[in-house]
Amino acid sequence: MFSKACEYGIKATIYIAVKSMHQERVSLKEIAEEVNSPVAFTAKILQLLAKSGIIDSHKGPTGGFQIDESRIDNIKLHDIVHAIDGDNIFNGCGLGLKQCDASQPCPVHHKFVVIRDNLKIMLQNTSLYELAIGLDIGLTHLKR
Repeated sequence: MFSKACEYGIKATIYIAVKSMHQERVSLKEIAEEVNSPVAFTAKILQLLAKSGIIDSHKGPTGGFQIDESRIDNIKLHDIVHAIDGDNIFNGCGLGLKQCDASQPCPVHHKFVVIRDNLKIMLQNTSLYELAIGLDIGLTHLKR
């Protein structure tokens, strides 16, 4: 459902949030390893997230990526998805048709609209904090 870049971006942001909750910055290499993503691809994704103001990037020997701990609960999953994939997931046709709407629906249009609307609500209501806390206490994982 999400692009590969978005999947990696969500995982990377959760990982950065966990480290940030422990007042730690994380290197590009560590993030790429943790989310099982190529380093160069991860760098591009992190650049998008930093440009969108979701994560902070610090240069130099003590540099790395982090998120101000006071902001973690205010960042929603929707913010991350929007920064990487835009709004296409909320507007596109379930079958990828260029022209699909209620007046000229594709075969899955009416069912897909419901799924798409529910997904949007879930993304808008899910905070980075709740995802990070699950990872931090071992209830969830980022890779197998």
